[in-house]
Amino acid sequence: MSCKREKHYSGELMLDQHAFVYIYAGTMEFVYADQRHTFLPGEAVIIPRHQLGRLSKIPANDQPFTSVSILFPEELLREFYTEHPAKQIMEKWTGHLKMKHHLLMESLFNSLLPYFEMHEELPADLRDLKIRETLTVLNSIAPEARHILNSFHEPGKLDLTSFMEQNFIYNLPLEKFAYLTGRSLSAFKKDFKAIFKTTPGRWLTTKRLERAHYQIAVQKKKPSDIYLDTGFENLSHFSHAFKKNFGYPPTEIRSNTAAGKAL
Repeated sequence: MSCKREKHYSGELMLDQHAFVYIYAGTMEFVYADQRHTFLPGEAVIIPRHQLGRLSKIPANDQPFTSVSILFPEELLREFYTEHPAKQIMEKWTGHLKMKHHLLMESLFNSLLPYFEMHEELPADLRDLKIRETLTVLNSIAPEARHILNSFHEPGKLDLTSFMEQNFIYNLPLEKFAYLTGRSLSAFKKDFKAIFKTTPGRWLTTKRLERAHYQIAVQKKKPSDIYLDTGFENLSHFSHAFKKNFGYPPTEIRSNTAAGKAL
């Protein structure tokens, strides 16, 4: 359980546990699979574990972005749903679950705020009690939430070509890409080389730079606005890689496009 107050944050998201997030101030954006979802103050969302996406937390009205997040330990979830059985859904849930406004949910999160003013860590017994309370509320107001929270699937072996073409923009370690495609790191590298005829690192850099080139040359976006969305950690690294690949920096792309140097 955590309360975050941040000026601005943007980065990849792939949780090891299911999460329940409530927005108090600012705007949260979650982007995955070419979809962009926006969450405003007073709204809440359940994000499944292993859901790959990019999360942005945007302040508003000169106030920091503020949210409360609850992560659900697997052991506690299994105990709760053993005590509250229902028909098991075998299909894996895809995407997030945006919650409908409900007074019980609002009351739940308002009751958590005082705990985050404490300087010491929340006692484990009290933390587990509040998580169980959260599950009880969800079981009452949103029974469909159990389809996410009572699911403990591990990633199965996926089609590598399709997965990488859809997710190359995410700046993840190769170990994470391997895990999400249901492979060991060595098997991932072996399969990747057989399919793409190059190493994962070279392929990822090329794909990200091609996407960036298109966004700057065709969509007229600024390098400073797109480097994170194309999988680079900082603008300096992006500019260096771009110039090394194309022969000119991204700030000169328009003149080079006119000269016929664009892809």
